[in-house]
Amino acid sequence: MSETSTQQRPSEDDGGSGAVIPQVEIAQTRVYRGPNYWSYEPSVHLVVDIGGLEEYPTDTLPGFTDALLAAVPGLRTHQCSRGREGGFAERLVEGTWAGHVVEHVALELQRTAGHEITRGKTRSTGQTGVYNVIYGYLDETVGTAAGRMAVRLVNSLVRAALGPDLVGAPTVDADGVSGYGEHYDFAAEHDEFLRMSQRVAFGPSTQAILDEAITRDIPWQRLNSGSLVQLGHGVNQKRIRATMTSVTSSLAVDIASDKELTNRLLAAAGLPVPASEVVRRADDAVRMARRIGYPVVLKPLDGNHGRGVAIDLRDEEAVRAAFDTAYDESRRGYVLVESFIVGKDYRVLVIGGHMVAIAERVPAHVVGDGTHTVAELVDITNADPRRGVGHEKVLTKIAVNDAAVELVRAQGYEMTDVPPLGETVKLALTGNMSTGGISIDRTFEAHPDNVDIAEEAARVVGLDIAGIDFLCPDITQPVRETGGAICEVNAAPGFRMHTHPTIGEPQYVAKPVVDLLFPPGTNARIPIVAVTGTNGKTTCSRMIATIFKGMGRKVGMTSTDGVVIDDRLVIRSDASGPRSAKMVLQNPRVDFAVFEVARGGILREGLGYGRNDVAVVLNVAPDHIGLRGIDTVEQLADVKQVIVEAVPKNGSAVLNADDPLVRNMRRACSGEVVWFSIQPDNRMIADHCRRGGKAVVLEKSELGDLIVLVHGRRRMPLAYTHLLPATFGGKAMFNVQNAMAAAAAAYCAGAHLQDIRGGLRSFSPSYYSAPGRMNMTDVRGINVIVDYCHNAPAMVALGDFVDRFFEDTQTFERPQRIGVIATAGDRRDQDMIDLGVQAAQHFDVIVVREDDRLRGRAPGETAELIAEGARRAQQEGARVRQVDVILDEIESTREAVARANPGDLVVICVDRARAVWDELQVIAGRAQAGAEDV
Repeated sequence: MSETSTQQRPSEDDGGSGAVIPQVEIAQTRVYRGPNYWSYEPSVHLVVDIGGLEEYPTDTLPGFTDALLAAVPGLRTHQCSRGREGGFAERLVEGTWAGHVVEHVALELQRTAGHEITRGKTRSTGQTGVYNVIYGYLDETVGTAAGRMAVRLVNSLVRAALGPDLVGAPTVDADGVSGYGEHYDFAAEHDEFLRMSQRVAFGPSTQAILDEAITRDIPWQRLNSGSLVQLGHGVNQKRIRATMTSVTSSLAVDIASDKELTNRLLAAAGLPVPASEVVRRADDAVRMARRIGYPVVLKPLDGNHGRGVAIDLRDEEAVRAAFDTAYDESRRGYVLVESFIVGKDYRVLVIGGHMVAIAERVPAHVVGDGTHTVAELVDITNADPRRGVGHEKVLTKIAVNDAAVELVRAQGYEMTDVPPLGETVKLALTGNMSTGGISIDRTFEAHPDNVDIAEEAARVVGLDIAGIDFLCPDITQPVRETGGAICEVNAAPGFRMHTHPTIGEPQYVAKPVVDLLFPPGTNARIPIVAVTGTNGKTTCSRMIATIFKGMGRKVGMTSTDGVVIDDRLVIRSDASGPRSAKMVLQNPRVDFAVFEVARGGILREGLGYGRNDVAVVLNVAPDHIGLRGIDTVEQLADVKQVIVEAVPKNGSAVLNADDPLVRNMRRACSGEVVWFSIQPDNRMIADHCRRGGKAVVLEKSELGDLIVLVHGRRRMPLAYTHLLPATFGGKAMFNVQNAMAAAAAAYCAGAHLQDIRGGLRSFSPSYYSAPGRMNMTDVRGINVIVDYCHNAPAMVALGDFVDRFFEDTQTFERPQRIGVIATAGDRRDQDMIDLGVQAAQHFDVIVVREDDRLRGRAPGETAELIAEGARRAQQEGARVRQVDVILDEIESTREAVARANPGDLVVICVDRARAVWDELQVIAGRAQAGAEDV
């Protein structure tokens, strides 16, 4: 999820008095999955309304602080802004506000679930009683649940402090849970919260591999709700599911799953294995047991985790009793009868053909203390915080089932008996961790011959990661001399017995796994170039993609047009957000990524990836102001600055030196700054290059404007602007800037000068390569341009091009300029008026239309505001002589073309580029057909 909103506070809560209720309500919840406006790390953002609690800091709430610290004692250690342990508790005593309390409680609740997160902040929104609460998370499900639970706890304590008469009746939040109440059971909800945290957490094996990957700066992303994880990006990616990897042989897994086949292959290789036979009926199992010789073992042929295994069966009755259990656990209905090997149970972990860890597995048991019964001893053992259900913790709770009761009875006890002091009572025969067993590390004790046998077994089966189960009297002695055998070869073996042994030193078994997937010197990442700005993002992104496509790279690109993989449009939509970026990074063909990064995506979910090698910021202008809490152009610049903050020390930020707001972003860059500028003799750039820096500048010459790449003292000409198709002979200065930024970004990303020149010269702003970006077509001899221009700053740049368009035209008649303009309905009134004012400076005729999506405006409201600006400018002497309003986009297109004569210029600022382009082709086709008829 990315953003949700709760219901409004019910008016009846205040009894109709108009009083503001003293309680916390969550107005919005956002989850940022990468660097964002508030933090470089993934964060949860709650917009909370504390209502009447604005008048009740914590020091005015009787008993609140003591009750809070009693409920969540870990808060006593929080430093807060004091920078020392206990700082937050001091703030509570001195008086702080409820939003700040929610932040710290949410962090501490996550910590109780094992998620060590300390970063958080609470800031006012500027609206009385409404705050932005931001805190980090490791798992977004746990993080958001912690925030909601923190609000409910704070509200319940407020109710206890102020009393129901002042607070009013309990409310119900959007999740249907009481926001506060007399009977709020925090302890019960906290227990459920911890259980939920364990359910969504990775298992010990997966987490161990991820921890190792993170230490090596290998990016990862979860691909499902289970343990399927992608390590690395694009073409360099590998996948794991627990300890099964993308290089694990499927055939080897099938062989390991067939225990009878495994035994035959190992025996053929001269490795010690028990005698075995496969059966499907109990009678056959008895017959084979006689042939092999008692005692025997029964196990499902294709089972796992020790389920259905029965050992040390000494007679026909025991075999028949065990058969049904083994049969039920077999997926294909086959049961393996093996000779029983006497000895201890060892698991040898082999990765990449080499032994990395050995653990002795001890079956589930309890040790008598002379006081407690067997059942009580089991409860005491299961109370160990290291024990959980299944694989959620490093140890598994001991399950008391019928088999366990029978085993206890076979040892002469009932569950209600009290064993003598020091007496061991077994509750399982197999040493699997999943049945409650414990592990003892024996990695450095094994005899070399036994290690060789285990490694050879893994090679015979063909597994990259294998768990070899040894049964032998002593792993320190050669198994061929002391007796013993390999009883099983496991694919996807669990790591927790090695990473968290009950006794002994932990083994760092995840390191060889990551070495196997990413050998030293292997790059797990692909280059990422991020492009942002108010205008020009898509064109610049396409220019960069064109350059690297010409170099043979498989480029994945996101933009407002969609997702493009290797020059193929795979999704047609506005794909300038973080989810589209993740889609590109998941594609196994992509070896270079170019992301158009829009303001909305950053505010909604963050970047969606950890860092970008090159950040390009084209410009910052007043657009989208007043949306999502961004009320000034300076705040908008801070949003776009996020991609600059995501540049690593070895990366680069390409910044527009001609834009003051972009220029200020240099301070936020950890890597190098590369400037581009169309202004001549820029002193800052000259000083920058004198110190060895890089810049792309525009130089005047007799042959025209020349784009020059400067690196220290080297000056490298790239191209004359009039030779680049996207600049329309050098007249479209905004595309000159886009080309300069693209050249700088490509150079920083490793492109050679010739590749940069070739890419810029081959990029054409045609409808089929860049729809809606300065697409020119001829309709009845009329020059028609289709563009997405929708705000005043973009209109200034487009107007400059319109003014230059006829510079080289020699005609007795003055060509007419006609513009069809519009903007989105969620812009401010003044922004709409300004768009009309700017358009009036450059067009003779303006046709104002509206988008299909009105975004909260009444029909015609947006168009009238734009028209008002144009007419106001007309009265003040602007160029425009006629302003009309035609709301429908296609009708306005037809009208504009109908009013034009051959040689005129019509600029259509579109919303639905494809529909408009198709209509223009229809008009052109009709004109051509009419001419042929004549």
